[in-house]
Amino acid sequence: MKKWLLLIAVAAAFLYQQFTPVGGQAEQGARQTTVQTDTRSAGRPSENADGQFEQILQQAFENRQSDIQVEGFGRVVKTLPDDNKGSRHQRFILKLSSGQTLLVAHNIDLADKIKGLKKGDTVGFYGEYEWTEQGGVIHWTHHDPKGRHADGWLEHNGKRYQ
Repeated sequence: MKKWLLLIAVAAAFLYQQFTPVGGQAEQGARQTTVQTDTRSAGRPSENADGQFEQILQQAFENRQSDIQVEGFGRVVKTLPDDNKGSRHQRFILKLSSGQTLLVAHNIDLADKIKGLKKGDTVGFYGEYEWTEQGGVIHWTHHDPKGRHADGWLEHNGKRYQ
């Protein structure tokens, strides 16, 4: 059941992206919030980040908000099989120090896959948060070939994937 909910959430987010007008704004007046915190040190996610991104993500979760561009990092608690239906996505679950979990759906048709990713690894991210009952999804962790959305990325072991 949980896998289906996650799959539906990722599919809904993908469809939303595909049908959002140029400029990134939905016709209903939805707005995208951008939150950036300094989470990198020498090209790696920092263990000493101020935690602002965690507060933003916790509030977004509690208020069921989506479309929030955010930069942060977490520890991999589970790697999942790639989603190969439609656009291919590498999937894994990150846990923030606050305890919140996030599904990362990284488009591997547009960006390189993180090879050798394993439980316990730290991964930095810059992407878009979408609310789900399980904690949320981070997607748009890649460049946008159409130039309509902020370019995202993942960082792992000093390498940036975008």
